[in-house]
Amino acid sequence: MPPELVVRRFEADDRTAWERLFRDYIAFYERSLEPAVYERTWSDLLLDERIHGRAAVQGDDIVGIAHFLVHAHTNANDVCYLQDLFTAPAARGRGAARALISYITDWARERQLSRVYWQTKASNDRARRLYDRVAEHRGFIVYQVDL
Repeated sequence: MPPELVVRRFEADDRTAWERLFRDYIAFYERSLEPAVYERTWSDLLLDERIHGRAAVQGDDIVGIAHFLVHAHTNANDVCYLQDLFTAPAARGRGAARALISYITDWARERQLSRVYWQTKASNDRARRLYDRVAEHRGFIVYQVDL
């Protein structure tokens, strides 16, 4: 029987495992980041104030990561944006992403936020199968202007 899956805050000793998964996440979306971005993000995650992060841990292994933040909303209580969610390929389909989403949803509910939302590529079929079970797709299309 595999060890229990636990979701928790990041700890200083998690840096190597976190960065490996975060780099894999960035590569999945065909992007690259400067080393300074990893440094800044890790520092922010440990502070757990401006941006938040959680690890899905099974035994001694971090098998999934999530980064999220709260922002204002013009016609509802503040909202929680789940910006990054990634599960190690070997751990997919074993509940890590679902556990992270559930944890963040509970976290947001405790703070009386009005919703948790996230984005994914339309082609991310495997993730979308889970997302369609745990959330509602409301048909919005995202546009962006890179600066």
